[in-house]
Amino acid sequence: MFVSRLIVSLFCAVLFLGGIAPASAEPTATTPPRATDSQRITDLESYMTNTAPGGQNGTEWKGPLAGQAGPGHSAWMMVSTALVLFMTLPGLAMFYGGLVRQKNVLSIFAQCLGLAAAMTILWWACGYSLSFARGSGILGGLDYAFFRGVEYEPNTAYADWVPHNIWAIYQLTFAIITPALTIGALAERMKFKAIILFSVLWMFVVYFPAVHMLWGTGGAFNGIGNTAHASIKAIDFAGGIVVHMTSGWSALTLCVLLGKRRGFGREQMPPHSMVLCAVGTGMLWVGWYGFNAGSAAASDRVAATSFVATTLSAAAACCVWGIVEYVTRGKPSVLGLCSGLVAGLATITPASGFVSANSAVMIGLVAGLATWFACAKAKMYFGYDDALDTFGVHAVGGTVGTLLAGVFASASANPNLKPLLASGSPLWMEQCKAVGVWLVWPVVASVVLYTIVDKIVGCRANAEDEFQGLDLADHGEEGYIEQT
Repeated sequence: MFVSRLIVSLFCAVLFLGGIAPASAEPTATTPPRATDSQRITDLESYMTNTAPGGQNGTEWKGPLAGQAGPGHSAWMMVSTALVLFMTLPGLAMFYGGLVRQKNVLSIFAQCLGLAAAMTILWWACGYSLSFARGSGILGGLDYAFFRGVEYEPNTAYADWVPHNIWAIYQLTFAIITPALTIGALAERMKFKAIILFSVLWMFVVYFPAVHMLWGTGGAFNGIGNTAHASIKAIDFAGGIVVHMTSGWSALTLCVLLGKRRGFGREQMPPHSMVLCAVGTGMLWVGWYGFNAGSAAASDRVAATSFVATTLSAAAACCVWGIVEYVTRGKPSVLGLCSGLVAGLATITPASGFVSANSAVMIGLVAGLATWFACAKAKMYFGYDDALDTFGVHAVGGTVGTLLAGVFASASANPNLKPLLASGSPLWMEQCKAVGVWLVWPVVASVVLYTIVDKIVGCRANAEDEFQGLDLADHGEEGYIEQT
C-alpha cells in the first residue's frame, strides 16, 4: 500500500512539475514584459502628444493602452465625421438647391441623397479597401473588403488613437461629398440615373486611385506617409487634389460634353432662393472644420492649426469677392459673398494643416481673386455652362491651393513635414508635378466614362423633361406645391 501511494505521489509530482515548467518559461520567450509604472506614464504622455503607445526608444512593453482608442481623439473624429456628412446633407444640397430654378430644386436634393446612399454601400463593399489597404502605388488591395478587419482597434498606419471603424466612416464622408460636388456643373440637365451610374464608375477610375496615391500606405504620391519611396512627394492635407481637383475638372469636362442648358444665354436663369443658398453656405463653413481639422485624425496641435487656417482663409476670400464686386458692380451680392467664402474653404483645404495663420490669409486672398476671375470672366469668355460654378470654385480653388501649399508649407506649423522638406526636391516642384497629373487624369477618365454611360442610359434629359423640370421628370414630385 505504501509503495503504491509513493508511486502515485511521484507520478502526480512529475505531472505537476512537467505542466508548470513549460508554462512558466513560455511567456518570457513570446510575451513582452508588463509595462512598469514609468512606462505606463509614457503611454499617457503619448496619448496627449498623439504618438504611438508602447515600444518607445527601441524597447517593447504591453501596457493597458496598447491597441486602445483614445476617448478624446475618438470623440473629435466622430464629431468630425458628422460635420463632413452635414456638409453634403443638408449643406451642399441647400447651397446648390437654392441656386437652381424652382422646378429643379428637388432634383438636387435627390442627387445628394442618392449619392450618399450609393457611395456608402460602395465604400463598405470595396471602396475603403481599394483606397486605404496595402496594394500597389496606384490602388489598394481587398484586405478590408466588406469592412473585414475594420474593428474598434486603431489602424496605426493612419491614426494611433482612433478606432479603425470610425476612421473608415470618416473617410466615407469624403467619398460622399466628392461626386456630389460635380452635380453643380451638371444641374438642370443630366438624368438622375446617369449621375448615379457615372459616379459609381468614376469612383473606381478616379477617386479610389487618387485617395490611395495621395493618402494611402505606399501611395505613389504620398509625400508624408511614403517619403522615401513615393515617385512624386506631394502633400494634400484634406483633399485639394483628392476632392476638389478630381471633382472640379471632371465637372468641367461633363458640362462641356452635356452641352448648355436649353435657353442658356437667351433667357434669365436666376437662383430661385438665395436664402436657401446662404443657409447652405453657413452649413458648409461649419462642416468644413470637420473636413479640414478632422483630417489631423486626432484632437492635437495639427488639428488646431488647420482649424485656424480654415477660418482665416474663408474670411479673406469672402472679403475679396465682396470688394471686387463692389468695385466692378457697385454693390456686393449675396451670391458673391457665398461663392467667395466657399472658394476660400476649398483653396485652403490642401494646405490647412501645413501652414501658419498669416499664410492662410495670403492663400485666402489669392483664392478670392483666382476664383472670382474664373467664375466672372473665364466662364463668360469660353462660354461653357458651369451652372453653379463647380469648376470655377472647386477646380480652380483646389488647384491654386495645392500649388500654394508647396510654397507656404512649414515644419513649424506641422512637424510631420520635416522628413519631406529635408528629402531634397523642392516641395513646390513636387506639387506642380502632382497637379499636372491630376489635371489630366479626371478629364480623360470623364470623357471615357461619359461615353459609356451615354450609350447605356443616356446622359442628357430630353427637351420636354428639361422644360418641365427634373423634379417631375426624374422623381414625379415637386419641391414646392402651390396652395389653392
